[in-house]
Amino acid sequence: MNNRMTIVLVALLALPLSPVFADEGRMLADELANAPGRSDDDKARDAQRKPDQVLMFLGLRTGDTVLDIWAAGGWYTEVLSIAVGPEGDVYAQNPASVLKFRDGQNEKQISARLAEDRLGNVERINATVADAGITPESIDFAFTALNFHDVYNRQGKEGAAEFLGAVFDTLKPGGTFGLIDHVGDAGADNTSLHRIEPSLVDEVATEAGFIVEAKSDLLANPDDDHTLRVFDPTLRGNTDRFVLRLRKPE
Repeated sequence: MNNRMTIVLVALLALPLSPVFADEGRMLADELANAPGRSDDDKARDAQRKPDQVLMFLGLRTGDTVLDIWAAGGWYTEVLSIAVGPEGDVYAQNPASVLKFRDGQNEKQISARLAEDRLGNVERINATVADAGITPESIDFAFTALNFHDVYNRQGKEGAAEFLGAVFDTLKPGGTFGLIDHVGDAGADNTSLHRIEPSLVDEVATEAGFIVEAKSDLLANPDDDHTLRVFDPTLRGNTDRFVLRLRKPE
């Protein structure tokens, strides 16, 4: 067994069995593949993004109340909606800047995705996390994918700490924050590359009060040498990514 597989298996075995993946005839991968109304384009991303495995690692549970941070067009929002089931709830949070990105494509995509209450357990929040009016300690599971590098690179360590502090405040004691991002190297121009050193995330998360509970290389790509922008056509959608599970102390 190679080292990568060993790391992933150790991390997964350390988790209690989540009802999302319990052997009760409910398999998230199958549900995502057969979800009514889920587009073929969305389904095509599953092979690369591995949402069932990632959410298993992060410990998402059926019935959780979830905060999808910087949800953008809502690809993960829909995955999370399916995963928590009708007894769960998902808040799809976007600040104005994210909705305006790509000439407003994020606004158009998430509006279409949620039209006619298609995902009945999802509620949009068009505000920053700090200004969203979320009841403190009401969220079981917060999540963000490929966004934190922008917070850190644009706002610095202090701004990143404020961002994480706002997330921390929304979580119940013992709640989870799952974070995915593009791997960057020390000394590189990670701002222009849209990457971040994983150690910087560990540092600022710990200072914000989180426990860095586990990491996974489920989305690792050894062919990505971290020198290209994440939007490079030879790499886009297949960057080397880390998956981080942060925990708010009980």
